[in-house]
Amino acid sequence: MQVEGQMKEILMAVSGIVLFLIGIVRLSSTTREIIDLRIKQYIKYAAERPFYGLLAGAVSTVFFQSSSASIALTIGLVSAGLISFYSSLAVILGADIGTTLTAQFVVWKFTEISPVFISAGGLLWMAGRGRWKFAGETIFYFGLIFFGLQLVNMAAEPLKTSTAFLTFFAETKNPLFGITLGIVVTGIVHASAIPIGIMVILAQQGIVALENAVPVVLGANIGTTVTALLVGAVANVSGKRSAVSHLVFKCAGVVLFLVFMPYFLLLLKALSSNTAQQIVLTHFLLNLLIVLIFVFFLKPFAALVNKIMPGKDETLPLWPEFLDEKHLSDTERALDDVQKELQREMAMVSKMFLNSIELITSPKEGKEKDISYIEMVVNSLRTQIVKFLWRVSARNLSVKLSQKLFAYTAIADDIESIGNHVILMTDLLHQKSARKIKFSESGELEVAEIIGLVNRNMNDATTIIADPDDQKIREVIGREEVIDIKVKDSREKHIRRFHKRQCHAEAGPFFVELLIHLERISDHCNNIAEYVADIKEKPFEVKVPIDRRKQRRRFTDKLKKPAN
Repeated sequence: MQVEGQMKEILMAVSGIVLFLIGIVRLSSTTREIIDLRIKQYIKYAAERPFYGLLAGAVSTVFFQSSSASIALTIGLVSAGLISFYSSLAVILGADIGTTLTAQFVVWKFTEISPVFISAGGLLWMAGRGRWKFAGETIFYFGLIFFGLQLVNMAAEPLKTSTAFLTFFAETKNPLFGITLGIVVTGIVHASAIPIGIMVILAQQGIVALENAVPVVLGANIGTTVTALLVGAVANVSGKRSAVSHLVFKCAGVVLFLVFMPYFLLLLKALSSNTAQQIVLTHFLLNLLIVLIFVFFLKPFAALVNKIMPGKDETLPLWPEFLDEKHLSDTERALDDVQKELQREMAMVSKMFLNSIELITSPKEGKEKDISYIEMVVNSLRTQIVKFLWRVSARNLSVKLSQKLFAYTAIADDIESIGNHVILMTDLLHQKSARKIKFSESGELEVAEIIGLVNRNMNDATTIIADPDDQKIREVIGREEVIDIKVKDSREKHIRRFHKRQCHAEAGPFFVELLIHLERISDHCNNIAEYVADIKEKPFEVKVPIDRRKQRRRFTDKLKKPAN
């Protein structure tokens, strides 16, 4: 019966850990919907000053209730080229500070009132709408985190009499064993709050002393780097630098804490007589120590890592680089700013396109995330550009400047539409890879040829925004007609291959849809070329046949396009 009772307690503890992890994962994914809308501001601060980076990291971790989620997001942004490796370091340090709050909630007995959060949040989630529904979902999963820990607390109570249980945790006083345990548990569950929260609960039960808990806390801190290293493994060289830096931060902090362990124990006991609170303070002081060591030396540290791990660090800032409100009084200068920003935005979607087509031959999870991050920036820039142009339009404009303003607004829309098609194309290629679908050899050659033509149109469209060369404009428009012909021809060839059983039936829809996205991307490049031609000082006549079908399609596309 005693063995049966212990099994029930262990099962309750495991159930509590599972509920905790569900709460963490769901809370992270739910709050990300809001965080992503504000990530521009956070990262902007991070790029400007280390202090803002610390704040951004801490705040995002409080929202996610997981430093691993915040750091994984940061590495993704670095890999996408949206922030520099150097800018990410302060965010990573701040994220490690923010994660200490979860254990503090346990000390404040949030576990005991977790049913209140679950009940109130669940009712609001089911009955509410809009923001209230979102708030209810957030509160529900927040409560679920601490309800899971409460189950662990309840399971630990009877185990106080278990000799094996007490002997096991007595061994954690050995730094090597305790640190290893913390690393392994955190690495498995991807959340340092689990082993640290369990240590806090066991301390509240009088099962473990501070000396037994400290090594586990140190190990849990190192264990948080596992998630970052896994994300960094599929990232580019800049993302890898951020992941490795996170590991260096943690290991350096743990080594120093071990060296001065007796003094830290005295300090902790002086700050609080409560063992559970001392454990939380251990976690906080360790991460604060890491911040104090590195925050003032981020530039030389970044330079050292860059030297050890060489590679190009390209960045695409999240905010407009050229739009200057001071130029609003000078319309021509303001429109020149917009022209530069449009070219930068077009360069971003070109990068998205190149990353996307790489998935045809070498599917990588990291690439998909990079594309999504860049698309987020493109959408944000489009909004900023249109708002800026709206402010410019408030002034009395000449016919020529009005024409240019209209054209720039339309170009911004076309660039955003290209980004949307690239996202859809990326999702399509992901599904193709996941289902192990392959095109026929002739089909792959046809797609490769069309991709090459579309890529040339993307590059030329980027160039003519800043330099409206007549020849390049003609080439974009002429090449678009060629692409239309080749897409039509390729679809007809595919039908013939299908009837002759020269290709897999499952590949058909993917092949045709990929062609459609490529054609539409080229359509928007053509639109950009036509708008650029319209605003030239001496417009020239472009003698191309009018495709009424395409005109109708563009019109219906605009009707279907959701309003921003």
